[in-house]
Amino acid sequence: MIYPIEDLKEISKRLKEKAISEGFVMAGIASIPGSSRIKLRTNALERWLSNNHHADMKWMEAEKRKSIDSLLEGAKSVLSVGFNYISSNKSDNFFKVGKFSQGEDYHKIIYKKLKNIGKWINLTIPDCKWKICVDTSPLLEKAWAEESGIGWIGKNSNLINKKNGSWSTLGFMILTKNLIPDQPHQSLCGKCDICIESCPTQAIIEPFVIKSDLCIAYHTIESREKTIPKNIKKNLNGWVAGCDICQDVCPWNKKVLFNNDSETQPKEWIMNLNVDSLNWDDKTWIEHLKGTTLKRIKPWMWRRNIKANLGKK
Repeated sequence: MIYPIEDLKEISKRLKEKAISEGFVMAGIASIPGSSRIKLRTNALERWLSNNHHADMKWMEAEKRKSIDSLLEGAKSVLSVGFNYISSNKSDNFFKVGKFSQGEDYHKIIYKKLKNIGKWINLTIPDCKWKICVDTSPLLEKAWAEESGIGWIGKNSNLINKKNGSWSTLGFMILTKNLIPDQPHQSLCGKCDICIESCPTQAIIEPFVIKSDLCIAYHTIESREKTIPKNIKKNLNGWVAGCDICQDVCPWNKKVLFNNDSETQPKEWIMNLNVDSLNWDDKTWIEHLKGTTLKRIKPWMWRRNIKANLGKK
């Protein structure tokens, strides 16, 4: 069935409203293949990869990442959504964990919400096929979020939204229906370089470009090396899982509304990490990590990261 333009406008509007009703704080639609900026972002990814700025994150090299229509045959549109994970519940603990990972596993939260939207699509647009993508899918995520108008890619490479800052994780639905796209978002970073200037390891080597092997988050979450390099180690300042420095200093994050739903609340053990955590056996770590994104960091890596903060080998 071919929908008249009035119906497509209504369906597009209702789809975004459904996303907000599911608990997302922002939702936008982009057409595939997108504007010229998608090609520019794809070229930027290729330069980043060719310079080996992704270090050992070899999955970033997936060819599918450069072609969204390879993820779903007949792809015409993409719905981009953002989930606000920032909680008002903060810890004064020396050992720090990235805010995105302190609550429940956001992959599961976002997937469940998108699945509910998928059920709605099945009823409302029955001839539309769809595919859910969270950040484990080979998708140029932030570029498509920007194309969908829900924010812009900041100089720290995070997606920023005027109302919600950068404290959001992203989700996507690729659709086989030509919907009405939103206007791509323009960058509002201007001349501000606070994130670049505040990174203690100078990992943001130029606006929008992160050199992973200089990034604290990379070394505490992704790196499987037995020891943390000296230049990173001396700048950890308590970070044992991730790093929020370039987001904490961003002016767009100063007035963000909190999400105090139970699923975003920091786990008690995260709030109370201390030197004694070095004595936890693997079974204890695995039990604590269950249901979080932090299980990506293996028990031996937690010990490595804690020891590095304490100046131990």
